[in-house]
Amino acid sequence: MSSKSKRPPPDPVAVLRGHRASVSDVCFHPSRPILFTASSDGELRIWDTIQHRTISSSWAHSGAHGIIAVACSSLLGNNKVVSQGRDGTVKCWDIEEGGLSRTPSLTIRTNAYHFCKLSLVKKPVTNVMQGKETVDIEISDDSRGKTAESQVEGSDTIEDHLQGGLTEKTHVQGLKYVAMAGEQSSEVEIWDLNTGERSARLPQGNVVGSSSFSTKERGMCMAVQSFLPPESQGFLNVLAGYEDGSMLWWDIRNPGIPMTSVRFHSEPVLSLCIDGLCNGGISGAADNKVVIYNLDYCMGSCVVKKEISLERPGISSTSIRPDCKIAATAGWDHRIRIYNYRKGNPLAILKYHHATVQ
Repeated sequence: MSSKSKRPPPDPVAVLRGHRASVSDVCFHPSRPILFTASSDGELRIWDTIQHRTISSSWAHSGAHGIIAVACSSLLGNNKVVSQGRDGTVKCWDIEEGGLSRTPSLTIRTNAYHFCKLSLVKKPVTNVMQGKETVDIEISDDSRGKTAESQVEGSDTIEDHLQGGLTEKTHVQGLKYVAMAGEQSSEVEIWDLNTGERSARLPQGNVVGSSSFSTKERGMCMAVQSFLPPESQGFLNVLAGYEDGSMLWWDIRNPGIPMTSVRFHSEPVLSLCIDGLCNGGISGAADNKVVIYNLDYCMGSCVVKKEISLERPGISSTSIRPDCKIAATAGWDHRIRIYNYRKGNPLAILKYHHATVQ
């Protein structure tokens, strides 16, 4: 083993202090050096990631309910952020020079009061560095496979994988939708952030040509990710994880029945993340394993690529860097684990936190 691989994990670049209650979710802005953090008392903070200081603080949701999730995306525009509260509402905020707008530009009353975090639409995109400039490339049907094949395996050390990460940037507009667990906790709902209206329900009953399909026996929807594969021709796909450990892959063109159903976990699925190319992803659950999987669009199947066994059960959150090189998991054991996303081998364990990492 090389001396390089024996190096201890890096210390935090900064420790941001200010919340008076537990932090429930964080989100980086897609193009600006700011970070959004949400807490269980309803506070939404904006941080300057260069100066490591608070820019603004707002009470986005009631203190009695708190915030489940905060999310932003270039598909919404560079001046929007979305928050989801345990009060049954989702709010869209304008980002102004001094912080958040005084009132939300849109409030959706979902009447959903559980713990599944919402998902904005993920579109496959890759960036190419040309000198000091970043050029955005949208991945078309014929380029998706070539792009995936051209990725270089690279080194297996944490230092090498942390260099040159890509940022999620795209100028495509119009995909202003959000997916979340519905009022009926076993269903997934798609809401339009332009109109504030519900666009679809998964599964949707009374669909012509579809047999009756129910998700009630799977329990609550615990995790959801909406994305836009190149092959979908502009139609959303949704991957949803359930209380019984199963995952369903939906194509919005056929809301009555999922494309496929798999059960990679023996306990509730707690987190799902689709990679930047929308070719696969990673899942975490209440059991003792992390699963890296591929999405086979030709066969309409979800296939295990790598299973990673854990000494301690419980993964509450997962994330994949947009360049598809590294993945991270957040555990009940207070640790963040970094992996080579392509191979599945561990790169580092970060042990700074003293409570469950969300």
